[in-house]
Amino acid sequence: MTGTSLRLVAHGHTAALRRARFGGTDDGLDEGGLRAVLAQAHAGSDRRGPLGVHDTCLSSPTAAARQTADALGLLPTIEAALADCDYGDWSGLSLEEIAGTHPQALHDWLSDADSAPHGGESVTAVRDRVGRWLDEHRGAGRRVVAVTHPLVIRVAVVHALGLPTATYRQVDVEPLAIVRLTSQGTRWQLRLSAA
Repeated sequence: MTGTSLRLVAHGHTAALRRARFGGTDDGLDEGGLRAVLAQAHAGSDRRGPLGVHDTCLSSPTAAARQTADALGLLPTIEAALADCDYGDWSGLSLEEIAGTHPQALHDWLSDADSAPHGGESVTAVRDRVGRWLDEHRGAGRRVVAVTHPLVIRVAVVHALGLPTATYRQVDVEPLAIVRLTSQGTRWQLRLSAA
């Protein structure tokens, strides 16, 4: 059986990300985010590119993810399972705004992965969605690059390693971070390599 290689790439900076606003506004990359993506693409402009050889590229439906993939020279296919969390009524609002108007709801959301006080998805629901997608790709025998959101990558790592959902809080994913998961069909492994 041929192994599966999955590179999860966090999209570049957006204005909402820099201002700690909940997603859902479908912001594109900001100027600094685009410059950083182009610099990463240029830095890896050897014969294999910054992400190595791959069979397919997938992208979250959002503008930031699509623009990141495009700037990296990839030709992405949109994958709904890679969408950011649906933040419901909190979409576009900052943590400070929510803390000022709904402090208990924010506390609940930050402390309980099953909570969805905003009327959108809980972190557990995002993990379930992303986990189903990961499980479908585990034995595919393909090399996939997937451009998505930091939270999606965080829950993907937690699911791949079989950790409790609440541990997603202990995984930090910066813009343009690349996480590599590999599988021979039975389970995922987190693969860390030199830059």
